Amino acid sequence: MTSVIYWSQSGNTQAMAEAVAKGAGVSAVYVGDASVDSLKAQKAFALGCPAMGAEVLEESEMEPFVSELEGFVSGKTIALFGSYGWGDGEWMRDWVERMQNAGATIVNNEGLICQDAPDEHVLEECEALGKAIASV
Repeated sequence: MTSVIYWSQSGNTQAMAEAVAKGAGVSAVYVGDASVDSLKAQKAFALGCPAMGAEVLEESEMEPFVSELEGFVSGKTIALFGSYGWGDGEWMRDWVERMQNAGATIVNNEGLICQDAPDEHVLEECEALGKAIASV
């Protein structure tokens, strides 16, 4: 079983999460309803969060969740995704580097990002990302 866990404010990252989950054959779970412990036994999972503020992860729910994950992601495969409204994707590059530094393998060696609402092409990419993470 693969988990798809996300945080979303406008619904753009939620739409991406639902497409990733569809590809993986699971349901997307809002980070506030997710358990870090449930991920410990999983070889692979997906995490989604939009860029916030000065291109950072959402700070009240997603950042603490990711911080807790850092202690045990070594050897795991993670798919990262999210939307942004401005900037150039720095938050995702930082997130990928952070998870790699913790020992995780990132699917495609980069996160899947889209500006504003995901279009049909991005949603297809999200489904493919879900299939990739489910096949690990």
